[in-house]
Amino acid sequence: MRSAIDGVTLHDLRIIPTPGGPVLHMARPVPPFSVSPAGSPGLNIGEVYFSETDPGRVKAWKCHVRQTQRFAVPCGRLKIVLYDDREDARGRLEEYVLGRPDAYRLLCIPPRVWYGFAALGDTPALLCNCPDLPHDPAEALRRDISEIPYRW
Repeated sequence: MRSAIDGVTLHDLRIIPTPGGPVLHMARPVPPFSVSPAGSPGLNIGEVYFSETDPGRVKAWKCHVRQTQRFAVPCGRLKIVLYDDREDARGRLEEYVLGRPDAYRLLCIPPRVWYGFAALGDTPALLCNCPDLPHDPAEALRRDISEIPYRW
């Protein structure tokens, strides 16, 4: 899927049915995980973490100066909204719905693109992030939910 926001990519992820429940792929040593910011090959994961969002709740807005985000939603469903505030594309907005059963995908968000997300449905949603760099609070930026022109 092509994005109107430069650098954003969306990749289908594999779900392998097994007798006890499916196996969900997320990271493999192929693009987009196989190239580091410096361009060297290898599985470039700075860390892996999970963020749970309660039904009807919104977590917004955040962006990173250097870090690329790689989101997948293995449990529940999330609406993820991106806002491009970079000088050459200021004001572009995009919405994605990720989660199972029909939208198990990997959303890659480049540095300097703002994001927020909200749980859809009646159950919590679990976001898994495999960014390319370890967390560094000095390079993460936050804005109040009212500072970006989007109505949740």
